Amino acid sequence: MGDVRVLAIDGPSGAGKSTSARAVLAALGARTAMVSTDAFATWDDPVSWWPRLEQGVLAPLATGRPGSYRETDWVDGSPRPGRLVPVDVPEVLILEGVSSGRRAVRSRLSCLCWIDGGSEAARLTRTVTRDGEHSRLDLHRWQLFERGWFPVDGTRAAADIRLPHALNTPR
Repeated sequence: MGDVRVLAIDGPSGAGKSTSARAVLAALGARTAMVSTDAFATWDDPVSWWPRLEQGVLAPLATGRPGSYRETDWVDGSPRPGRLVPVDVPEVLILEGVSSGRRAVRSRLSCLCWIDGGSEAARLTRTVTRDGEHSRLDLHRWQLFERGWFPVDGTRAAADIRLPHALNTPR
């Protein structure tokens, strides 16, 4: 993607994508940027928001220009447009989150990493612990969506690297 190398870290909810992405970001340091799909997705819109990421971040960076995106604000528990986040032109862009390695972007990726993250039940427990018991039903619905999304998109099969669990996480 221009001079920017792009690493996508994808996998199901609760697999440890954010933990791994933060570890990679810390290891690579300066001139690395990270964008999470959590800044775009909502319970009712898990993946169709992609054009906002494409137009605001990926297209400008591909031409050597900085990008930006408006993240989703969940302050009151309901999604609404939040703050504008600038993205300077990095050497490495880490795209992290569910659908970050989708078919539409694969030709521009330098590397696609898939994290399995264990059983659906274990991942649900991790996400409920992280997000709160009030989110259990939405998280379960999200997992049902993922069951259909990933096989159709072929994300796991397309991955350059497959990990059983998150990087930098005690086991």
